[in-house]
Amino acid sequence: MRLLVIEDDALIARSLERALAPLGNTVEVFATHAEARAALRHDRFDLILLDLGLPDGDGLELLAALRDRGDTTPVLILTARDGIDDRVSGLDLGADDYLAKPFSIAELEARVRALLRRSQQRSDNRLRYGRLCFDPATGVATLDDAQLALPRRELLLLEGLLLHAGSIAPREALERRLFGFDEVGSNALEVYVSRLRKRLSGTGLRIRTFRGLGYRLEDDAG
Repeated sequence: MRLLVIEDDALIARSLERALAPLGNTVEVFATHAEARAALRHDRFDLILLDLGLPDGDGLELLAALRDRGDTTPVLILTARDGIDDRVSGLDLGADDYLAKPFSIAELEARVRALLRRSQQRSDNRLRYGRLCFDPATGVATLDDAQLALPRRELLLLEGLLLHAGSIAPREALERRLFGFDEVGSNALEVYVSRLRKRLSGTGLRIRTFRGLGYRLEDDAG
């Protein structure tokens, strides 16, 4: 999954990234209202972790603007504000959950999994397509219950395709999932698509290219 962390405390931001990235997530971190607003204007994420006390603006204002334009990305508020009024305001503005600092990493991870599961309308954490399954919580992909040994970026690519299984996964969305906001070459994504295709060869699963649009995971058995 692709997560956006908006947190100005560098120590907390690093802790969040270290906790969530090993679970198969791509984690983008921004420390200011302005940076986060620009990122959200040009890109999409699977979940936003939002601190309220930003140095150049209130996180609640960012949340309100997000919902005003119809963006339904799940938002988990992380804040040192423990007043009931702030909590109610955040939830009324469209936050999906609220976690007061200090918090345990285990609880944070559980809430993140629950929000992602709910947003994808799944009964559990796993993404499935035919005989293929990926568990974002463990970073394990299986085919016919046998584990697929995939490097991190191939796992991220597989996850992106599974999130759009049966439809086209946009090229730009896959690039952001694999590379974040880093500059990438024009054929960087194709390199990983080619590698994943080779690993799926002979399984009945294939990755179909739609020029100028993206890629679609397909199952010959379906």
